[in-house]
Amino acid sequence: MNITDYLIDPADKDWSRLLAPWVPPLPARFTVWLINRLGEVYLAAENGAVLRFEPGSGSCDAVAHSREHFAQMLDEGKTDHWLRVSLVDACRRAGLSLAPFECYGFRIPPTLGGRYEPANLMPTDLAVHYSYQAYLIQQKDIYWIPPA
Repeated sequence: MNITDYLIDPADKDWSRLLAPWVPPLPARFTVWLINRLGEVYLAAENGAVLRFEPGSGSCDAVAHSREHFAQMLDEGKTDHWLRVSLVDACRRAGLSLAPFECYGFRIPPTLGGRYEPANLMPTDLAVHYSYQAYLIQQKDIYWIPPA
C-alpha cells in the first residue's frame, strides 16, 4: 500500500482560509500535516502533538504525542481507520474519483444521520466541504437528529 494513495496533497491550498470556520475547535495555531481523502485533517499542534480534525462530526482530538508516534500507530494498525483506506477503496470501485481540490464529501452529513459509505459520498470542492460542514455543526436550531 502506498500511503499517498489515501491522502490529499496539501500543497497549493490556502489551509488557513479553508479551515478558518473551524477555529475553535481547532487551535488558533497549527500546521496542516496530512489530509485523508474524506478531508479529515491531521494537524501538528505547537507542542508537537498530532490532532485529528474530523469535519463530519466537528471533533478535533489529540491522537499522538508526536509525528513519529503517529507513524508508529499507523504501522500498528490505525491505517484503515485514520486514513479510511477501506472506504476510499470502495469509493474508487464505485467510480468516484477526485480532482486536485476535492475530497469525498457527504450527501447527507453525519450530523443529520448520514453514513460513512460510498453511496453517501461524492466528490466535493474542499472549500464547500469545510464551510458547509462548519455551518451545519454551528446550527442551534436543528430539532431532530436521527439516532446513531
